[in-house]
Amino acid sequence: MNKQHHQGERKFIQSVRTRAGRAGGPLRVGIGDDAAVLRPKGKSEIVVTTDFSLENTHFRRDWHPAKAAGHRCLARGLSDLAAMGARPMGVFLSLALPVGTMDKAPGRKWVDNFLEGVLELAKASGVKLGGGDTATAPGKEILADIVLLGSVPRGKALLRSGAKVGDGIYVTGTLGAAAVELEVLSDDPKKFTRAKVTDKDGHPHLFPKPRLNVGRALIRRAGTSKINSAIDLSDGLSTDLAHLCAESGVAAIIDAKLIPLGGTLLHALHGGEDYELLFTGKKVPKQIAGVKVTRIGKIQKAKKNQPPVVIRMPDGSETPLLARGWEHQI
Repeated sequence: MNKQHHQGERKFIQSVRTRAGRAGGPLRVGIGDDAAVLRPKGKSEIVVTTDFSLENTHFRRDWHPAKAAGHRCLARGLSDLAAMGARPMGVFLSLALPVGTMDKAPGRKWVDNFLEGVLELAKASGVKLGGGDTATAPGKEILADIVLLGSVPRGKALLRSGAKVGDGIYVTGTLGAAAVELEVLSDDPKKFTRAKVTDKDGHPHLFPKPRLNVGRALIRRAGTSKINSAIDLSDGLSTDLAHLCAESGVAAIIDAKLIPLGGTLLHALHGGEDYELLFTGKKVPKQIAGVKVTRIGKIQKAKKNQPPVVIRMPDGSETPLLARGWEHQI
């Protein structure tokens, strides 16, 4: 949103600049210049993540309230920072809008509410909108791209590649509730567009809550807990745990009876978009930063021709856990 073109775009960018507010904190120069300027604290490393939100892939205008679509757009990237233990420094939003979107009241209102969802979560997360870009979409669908910068103490970032044999496997919160709400939404697409839902109403799919405080607490636990690896549960437990095992060169066994369910076991294993954290380590308490933590399994040595993840079912039987969560088809 630093480039300027025709009058309509200039007015839109100015309105975003006004609503985003003045630069502050790590964001020294924000919207209005050719680029933003961020100033991290000494002895810090910069963490960068990007995330697309595509209409009819990640949200639907006929299903999702615009404010929820904006909230989710930012939450996806914030959850990545949480998994690294990072503190957000600045966010950049690029929007590609179909021709004529801002010419009519319904389109302007949708974009306005989308932006409100982004800005409200940004404020709650202590991060400033520092800029971005606008463009004409190639078709009739809205495309949004988030870039987030965060900081971590040097050498302290949590990685997927650090899991050790013997580590416990832990998750925050409950798993599967977002998938349950998505099913409710698909059964009645107008259910939430008719109602004035907010992030205060406890909607895990529409208004997920990235675990930023937990992530930062994990990297501060030296001397008490030993946290070796982490990943956010955006694609589903079955898929994300497999990612972590692959990066760490280990295997895992989890116990179905221990998984904190927010729906059915299938919702928890494969539903995705919970934006909880999964991490491995030792001496982990049952609550971190006010969030419940549950031990669901153990990291094991990887063996040739053996499945990377095994699940122990309630009847005591053990079976390979296939990765059946979200994966883009490209």
